[in-house]
Amino acid sequence: MSNTKSQSRVQARAAARLAAVQALYQHEMEGTPVPQLLNEFHQHRLGATIEGAEYHDADVLFFDDLVKGVTARREEVDAIVASKLAAGWSLDRLDKPMRQILRAGTYELLARADVPVGVVINEYLDVTDAFYDRREKGFVNGLLDAVAKAVRV
Repeated sequence: MSNTKSQSRVQARAAARLAAVQALYQHEMEGTPVPQLLNEFHQHRLGATIEGAEYHDADVLFFDDLVKGVTARREEVDAIVASKLAAGWSLDRLDKPMRQILRAGTYELLARADVPVGVVINEYLDVTDAFYDRREKGFVNGLLDAVAKAVRV
């Protein structure tokens, strides 16, 4: 793969991760059915320009896998995330965007062995930047690292 091609694949996957977190957030907030949600993102968000913000072309199959996978395996994913939270903390205490970041990252660590652990963690740290300040990045880093140690042997 040429450097330009591999760079555009990296950007397409990064865009897919960010869009997946946004879609999962919308799903939790509005209860939008997944097929409708995927269609809306395919038609109107991925690679679009909205309110002056340009959305990179996303790896659509990767985006679909993240959204469908987190949704289908939500109980399993939530149990893994909850098991790595500090005593006295529950998933419900986390901000809604944070829950989606951790769910998507955990699903990817669980189900996408083709993506190296370091890549998954670094990519979700970048996604965290879109929503939060520095302190939250440390939290995401530590939690996804603990998940990786549990699910990737």
